[in-house]
Amino acid sequence: MPVKVSVIVPVYNPGPYIEDCVASLLRQSLPPDAYEVIFVDDGSTDGTPARLDALAAEHPHVRVIHQENSGWSGKPRNVGIAASRGEYVMFVDNDDYLGDEALERMYDYGVAHGADVVVGKMAGKGRPVPVELFRVNRPRATVENAPLIDSLTPHKMFRRAFLDRIGLRFPEGRRRLEDHVFVTEAYLRADNVSVLSDYVCYYHVRRDDASNAGFQRFDPAGYFKNLREALDVVERYTEPGPLRDRLLRRWLRNEIVERMRGRRLLALPVDYRRELFDEMHTVVVERFGPGVAAGLQPAQRIVAALIAEGRFDDVVALARWEAALRPAARPERVEWRGGTLHVGFAAELTVDGAPLRAPAEPGTVSFDTPPHDVAEAADLLGADAAARLAQARVDLLVRERSSAAQFFQPADFTREKVPAGDGRVRLVLRAAATVDPAAAAGGVPLWGGLWDVFVRVRLGSWTQECRLGPAPRQDRPAPYAGVVGGHVVLPYWTARQGTLALDVDRAGKSLGLGRVRPQDVTVAGERLRVPLPLHVPGDTKALLRLTGPAAPLEVSGTLSADGTGAVLQAALPPAGLTGAPRHPELCLAPDAAEPRFLPLPFLLHRSGSRVRVSRPPRPGVLRRLAGRARRVLGGIRRRAAAAAGSRHGRRA
Repeated sequence: MPVKVSVIVPVYNPGPYIEDCVASLLRQSLPPDAYEVIFVDDGSTDGTPARLDALAAEHPHVRVIHQENSGWSGKPRNVGIAASRGEYVMFVDNDDYLGDEALERMYDYGVAHGADVVVGKMAGKGRPVPVELFRVNRPRATVENAPLIDSLTPHKMFRRAFLDRIGLRFPEGRRRLEDHVFVTEAYLRADNVSVLSDYVCYYHVRRDDASNAGFQRFDPAGYFKNLREALDVVERYTEPGPLRDRLLRRWLRNEIVERMRGRRLLALPVDYRRELFDEMHTVVVERFGPGVAAGLQPAQRIVAALIAEGRFDDVVALARWEAALRPAARPERVEWRGGTLHVGFAAELTVDGAPLRAPAEPGTVSFDTPPHDVAEAADLLGADAAARLAQARVDLLVRERSSAAQFFQPADFTREKVPAGDGRVRLVLRAAATVDPAAAAGGVPLWGGLWDVFVRVRLGSWTQECRLGPAPRQDRPAPYAGVVGGHVVLPYWTARQGTLALDVDRAGKSLGLGRVRPQDVTVAGERLRVPLPLHVPGDTKALLRLTGPAAPLEVSGTLSADGTGAVLQAALPPAGLTGAPRHPELCLAPDAAEPRFLPLPFLLHRSGSRVRVSRPPRPGVLRRLAGRARRVLGGIRRRAAAAAGSRHGRRA
């Protein structure tokens, strides 16, 4: 079979961080003879060379090329291109990994749309990734109709014949932003670029030790010299005008202005801030005309103007004010309706924890000249947010905690000015969002795991995210778990932060099945009826298992809506309940790959011609003490693990 995709992985001393990458490459849904993996070892000095050689000996579609250290990723990628046989080449970093169907989906999508470049949806594990680019699928994307320029990492699929035809290769040597030069030229010269957004293809991972190359402090002079080379590519392949200005704006915004804003600037050592600022000042004056900065958000325009004027102290002062600016999202309603979770909330921006207050009648706001001081800048930015309230928006996203895969959910919202006294108002976005667990992950069901609920607020100059919550404990809506689309979805409030999350197919005791009272369970003839604290959109299959001294018995059942909850009904086996009492266990998702059975708090046993329901005997004193000891020891272990995690900088 012809090779469809060649995966090129530059490797340098990854240690154990390469294992997730290797595992994901071996799990790909493409047949092994339809793709190849080329590891280019750039002079590793750890045990990686031997590890890769052993891997290649075991898997015929894996190859390893060893070379002397070149100093950066450009040469290993070029060596991989030269050795590749695939119709497309895909670049993967050795500490990242792919979704299991990434190669197959990206290849099929690229072929279907004749794409020279295929951009797969990314998830950032401790690293920022583009968000707006992956809001929808974009089969025919260009730098004019899509925010392609926001995604300049090389982790994409490129048609090999296209790269050969235009002679495109990575700049080599010890340098930065080689991927910007390569990807920008590919975008500008491709016949078509396709963006696949309904499946997470690439997981961009920050190492626990933050030793990824992109997180290391760089030499400002060298960095901005390399940045100029990316600007040269834009100027080589575009004409002067709005499009060129918009593309150049990406580097002014991301590589210069955003480094000088808020908490990001304040986290840098003081002397390094100044060194960066001086280099940025030179680049801004030298390379960015007035049309480039004019399209920035107002706060970015202010920072860009201050950099151009060399006003370092004012840049730092404005960063301190912006560092205190955060979004807040208050939940107002969380409830099930017909198998869909409806979430109502209000969102706004706050400064030092207090709502941002803006002029009720802002009038015309001008940013033609930079403000004199931070107080004037804050007033201008608040007035601008009020003046442009009609352009504000709010989104709800769900993000899987372990993988960071995230998906937008449908939301309707209104924009409100709430009086705050002294002729000022709060700018509030009130939203009603829906989460359909059967389609919430880009059209497919949410998979098993913990999903945090995030709110994304775009207001005035700012686009920021926060968790949904916290709400006061007494005001937190707490719906039952829903059995939807073959999954059990429990909305819950996190213990530490009080923010909304979804537990998919993991919850046990927290489902509340233990609250069922034996006196509410009825058996009419051989028909069992059990009221349950669950939401079901309609009749739903369930499976009941009756355990006891004899072999377990399994009985099909049905969950039906019953008022605010559900009711389980099942026909009991006429001859299956003789002898010792049976303990029922309930499986809410019998078609799952690994069905889980949860105990119900009652016993069934036959007495004469009737089936009786009784309460299980309480455990003896010794069993209760042993259980209490296990809980105490478990708590000690969890606290110790949490302490160890905090020492290594991990976040819960």
